[in-house]
Amino acid sequence: MRPAETHIKLAALWLFILLNIIFRDLHQFVMPGFLETIMTGQFNGMEITQELMLIGGVVVSVPISMVPLTLLLERRFARPLTFVAALITTATMIPPTPVDLDDAYHLALQLIAMSTIVFMAWRWKPALTSGAARHA
Repeated sequence: MRPAETHIKLAALWLFILLNIIFRDLHQFVMPGFLETIMTGQFNGMEITQELMLIGGVVVSVPISMVPLTLLLERRFARPLTFVAALITTATMIPPTPVDLDDAYHLALQLIAMSTIVFMAWRWKPALTSGAARHA
């Protein structure tokens, strides 16, 4: 793997997960009967409400926010935040209903990327400060 700072790799993986979420959702729109189903105000036996849409917006904001936060925050803040965001995002990735092939494909990619994020965050070492490097 090409060397890069951990925060850059993590931001790229969060973006990868986010794009997979988006494209998985876009695939749903071309499934026969999908638009007709959601236009009834129901989806998977749940009523589509403003509150449900707000929850969905908040949930998808987690990986969206992790892209810039991973780049901007210091390790001591970004690392624990990564674990919390990974837990929230992973919990919302798992579909409640049987999945079709493209859902399974995107889910597998997302879970591999999320596992990599957690592994990298776990092993994320503090950077040496310039003062510590001079005294080492």
